[in-house]
Amino acid sequence: MDFTLDSEQKALRDAVRSLFSSFDNEQRRAVVAEDPGFSEEQWGRMAEMGLLGLPYAEADGGMGAGPVELSLVAEELGRVVAPEPYVETVVLAGGLVAALGTAEQKQDVLGAISAGERVVAAALLEPATRWDLAADGVVEKDGTLTGTKEPVLVGGRADQLVVSARVDDGLGFFLVSPGEGVTVTSYATFDGGRAARVVLDGAPAQRLGDGSVDPHAALARVVAAAKIAYCHEALGLMESALRRTTEYLTQRKQFGVTLNRFQALTFRAADMYTSVELTRSIVEWASMVLADAGSTPEQVTEAARRAKLQVSKAGRHVGQEAIQLHGGIAMTDEYAVGHMTARLTAIDHLLGDGREQSRHLVASLGDHEVLDPLR
Repeated sequence: MDFTLDSEQKALRDAVRSLFSSFDNEQRRAVVAEDPGFSEEQWGRMAEMGLLGLPYAEADGGMGAGPVELSLVAEELGRVVAPEPYVETVVLAGGLVAALGTAEQKQDVLGAISAGERVVAAALLEPATRWDLAADGVVEKDGTLTGTKEPVLVGGRADQLVVSARVDDGLGFFLVSPGEGVTVTSYATFDGGRAARVVLDGAPAQRLGDGSVDPHAALARVVAAAKIAYCHEALGLMESALRRTTEYLTQRKQFGVTLNRFQALTFRAADMYTSVELTRSIVEWASMVLADAGSTPEQVTEAARRAKLQVSKAGRHVGQEAIQLHGGIAMTDEYAVGHMTARLTAIDHLLGDGREQSRHLVASLGDHEVLDPLR
């Protein structure tokens, strides 16, 4: 696998970095303090650059890019702790429409997402089900949906919802617009984002797709793609936390010398660096597996789980060490390190935390051949 970025990918990365170059912690605090929890103006700029339509076909108003390009955007957003719901709308909700929708639905929904005209949220989880995506709590009857979805990330701002539901032939996905039969209760999450409780009571719904695509397979691939994108966002967060920590150690003085002169602290920073680099290698590998047309669905799902498990471990390590090595300043709301750690913790729990990934990976051990160490 070639991990080297080509000239166009480097240009994309630099363009996104330039777009958010002036975004700092003070601006983030101001933005997340009020609904919808992100900057509508910045969202519009991302649309103008083509970032919101990056993974969609040109026929649907997109750019026709792949997982690597998506990963670059997610990583740059993580680098500055940007609150824009990029993965939630573009990768997860938009990904389901791209995978399952009819040509007309894709042109309508994906075209609106790409233009920044519509924020779409995926309503997949249900109360008290943790990360179970079976959708047993929402049922479809005569073109309407009844049940509850929670948490729905960016659900309070969403112009449209992609809702999973139980149908006669198994699992189905529907497009639902806020209005009659839909009650949305939005609330702030601990990392500064927004989620919502969506109660459906005979809400009019349009079936997504024509039934020609297996919804289970489509859901598994889209969720794997979202996990990998979240991992890249986490990677950007960890790299920023490491950079801020090493800068602090070279500037802050104790007993007349800078903190990097204390060997124990230097060793701890070196361990942070090791965690970040190990994470980068695994997460980039997962993106390559996703981008490879020859990868099987099982390989994509396993790669996403391996990457998510590593991000869970490394994110906790890097976030906690960044706070510890900064001392009391890291606990203040005015300093970015605490917000980075909060976001890393949130990413750990999105679509299954490290323990959940381990559970699935351990269950698959029996599918592999046993190596005899004596041969």
